[in-house]
Amino acid sequence: MLGAAGLASLSLPLMGFAPRAGGPSDALDALLRDAPICRAGASGAASGTALRKLTLAWNATAICTSPVAVAQQQGILAKHGLEVEFVNFGSSTEALLEAIATRKADAGVGMALRWLKPLEMGFDVKITGGTHGGCMRLIGDPAAGVTGDVASLRGKTIATADMGGADKNFFSMLLKRRGIDPDRDVTWKVFPAHVFGLALERGEAQAVSGGDPIAWLLQRDRKLVEVATNLSGEWADRACCIIGVSGALVRNEPQVAAALTRSLLEAQDLAAHDPAVAVDTFLTYAPASTSRDDLIAMMRSHTHGHHPTGRAIRDEIELYAEELKSVGVMRAGTDPKRFAGRVTADVLGA
Repeated sequence: MLGAAGLASLSLPLMGFAPRAGGPSDALDALLRDAPICRAGASGAASGTALRKLTLAWNATAICTSPVAVAQQQGILAKHGLEVEFVNFGSSTEALLEAIATRKADAGVGMALRWLKPLEMGFDVKITGGTHGGCMRLIGDPAAGVTGDVASLRGKTIATADMGGADKNFFSMLLKRRGIDPDRDVTWKVFPAHVFGLALERGEAQAVSGGDPIAWLLQRDRKLVEVATNLSGEWADRACCIIGVSGALVRNEPQVAAALTRSLLEAQDLAAHDPAVAVDTFLTYAPASTSRDDLIAMMRSHTHGHHPTGRAIRDEIELYAEELKSVGVMRAGTDPKRFAGRVTADVLGA
C-alpha cells in the first residue's frame, strides 16, 4: 500500500522535533482537521454507561505501535470506560507534544528518545508508562568490514533517516558507552530510509541505524550483520516507547489517565502473548515485501511484556536523561532525577 515516499516515514514512530516553518500549531490544526480517524467501539462497556471520549495520537505505520490498535479492536478501551479517537500522527514531535499539552489531543504514544529533549523544554505532558522495548537496530555490511563488534564501526559511515531521531540518539549513547566517540570516530549521514540499501551498495555508508520494519527487512534481504539493538547489554530491560498524557488530564481526571494507561498496557500483554493479534492490525501498512510471518518475527524480537509504570518508568527516564546528556542531546545543566520526576506521573499507583 505504501510507495517509496510512504516507506521513508516507516523508520521510527513519531519522529522529528524541529519546528516547521509555519509553526507547530498551524501544522497541527491542519492535521487534526484532515487526518483519518478511527474510533474505539463501545461494545465492551456496560450497557447504558457513558464512555469518556479521548483523542490519542500515534503512528499507525510503525509495527511496534500496533498493540495500540489491539486496544481498540479487542474492546479493551471500551471495557475501561473509554471511547478513543485515534489520530495517525506522522508530524513533528514538538507539534505532537504541543497537541497533548494544549488538549488538542489527550494522549500519545511515541519514542522516549525522541520525546525527552522536547519535554526538557517544558511541555505539560506526563509519561505514565512504557509500552515495550526493542525495534531499533544498528546493522552493517560485512563486506565493508562491519562485524558484530561495535569497534568495527570505527571510521565507518552510518546511514540514518534523521539526525535527531531516536535511533541516532540511542546508538550514539551506546557507542559512547563502548568507548567510541559518536561525533568523531564515526560519520553519520542522512538518507531517506527507502534508499538505505542503495547507500550501502554505492559505498556511501557501511552501516545503517534504523527501526523496524525497515531495519529488520534490510538486514534480512541484504544479509547484513547486526551490531546492536536497543535491547543490547544494559538496555535489555529498558522500554523505548512510552505513553504521554496531558498534564491537565493527569491532574484533573487521574482516573481517566489511569484507565487509558491500563488499557494500552493490557493490549501490550496481549501482543506479547500472541504477536499475531497485533500483526493482523498492521498488515494494511506493511511494506509489500513483508509477510505476516516476517511481522510476527519482528514483534517477537521486541519486549512487549515489558511496560514499566510508576517508579520503574521514572528510573528508566532518569537513565535515558543521563545518557542523552553524555552525548550532548540534553542540556548539561539538566538534573536527570529532577527531570524524570517532573515528566512522569504514577497514575496506576504502582
